[in-house]
Amino acid sequence: MATPTPTQSSSTEAKTISDDDILIADDLPREKRWVDDNQAMYLYNGFWQLTWSLLHGLLALQQHFKPHPNDVLLASYPKSGTTWLKALVFTIVNRPKYPYNGINHPLLTSNPHHLVPHLEMYATENPTNPRPITEPPLFHTHISYQSFPHQHIHSSSSSSSSSSCRIVYVFRDPKDVLVSLWHFTRKLTAKHLTPISLQEAFHRFSRGVSPYGPYWDHVAGYYKASVQFPDKVLFLRYEDLKKTDSVVDHVKKLAAFLGQTFSEEEDNEGAVQKIIDLCSFQKLSNLEVNKDGSQHVTMSAETYVIKHSAYFRRGEVGDWKTHLTQEMVEVLDQITHEKFKEFGLDGLN
Repeated sequence: MATPTPTQSSSTEAKTISDDDILIADDLPREKRWVDDNQAMYLYNGFWQLTWSLLHGLLALQQHFKPHPNDVLLASYPKSGTTWLKALVFTIVNRPKYPYNGINHPLLTSNPHHLVPHLEMYATENPTNPRPITEPPLFHTHISYQSFPHQHIHSSSSSSSSSSCRIVYVFRDPKDVLVSLWHFTRKLTAKHLTPISLQEAFHRFSRGVSPYGPYWDHVAGYYKASVQFPDKVLFLRYEDLKKTDSVVDHVKKLAAFLGQTFSEEEDNEGAVQKIIDLCSFQKLSNLEVNKDGSQHVTMSAETYVIKHSAYFRRGEVGDWKTHLTQEMVEVLDQITHEKFKEFGLDGLN
């Protein structure tokens, strides 16, 4: 099997185009959506936007999003540990308001995706003021780092950097990302449509034709930013957060980065482990709100009903071993090695 060539990012600078320009759909490359072959994804600045409305949301962010210094932006490629990261960070930054061992903690009655607003979806509804109003200010995005208006996010000048927001990015082995994304997409596919096959999902993913992809360029963008702005961008590996012998240290590192260092008193009472337990896959997946609840997500003219249980399939490291063929594994590992070797991120097996 020949190694597919992932789509390359066409530019590291975000473009700003008018609504009149963006209405000309034929100006942008298109590919079929994973959930519906009759609908298109759009390639903009080297990354695929799921719908026309989300592309408008991205443009609104590029033109109008001005983060505040205390803003925290959680970023991830889809199915890379987003739900867990939202739960962890929400609990860490809100612990003065919501004790992590309290019976009234919001995580017990609300899905993490309800508690941390999705930036580009919010922007589609509020294009001239696309910054959600939350306290503390905590948002999430799947947008690539390359697509943000860098003059408002981070800058090499000390004056700009000091006023920019913090970003926490989580990345995951692309083989597990592919399998998880494939399962999730099938759950969103309407009953009258034929779900995408794993073979076709692999073919598209390995070419970089996947939601918010190419995966490898997405990860590389945030990694480079974390090297350039280490006090503003924290780069986390999902597999490290899953290791029982290191998760406490990583959560402490996360809290310190957010300016929410655990006190000696909290350390003595085992606060970190209690937060880990509260946010664990086992705990969250067994809550009534996540077993039986759902949410309506509108994209373009379509409304999807997403069951909360769809966010809690397995959450395991290495689940790809029960799904991918040896050929698929070899192709993905080869691409990962070629794309990540300069960063030291290719040893994911």
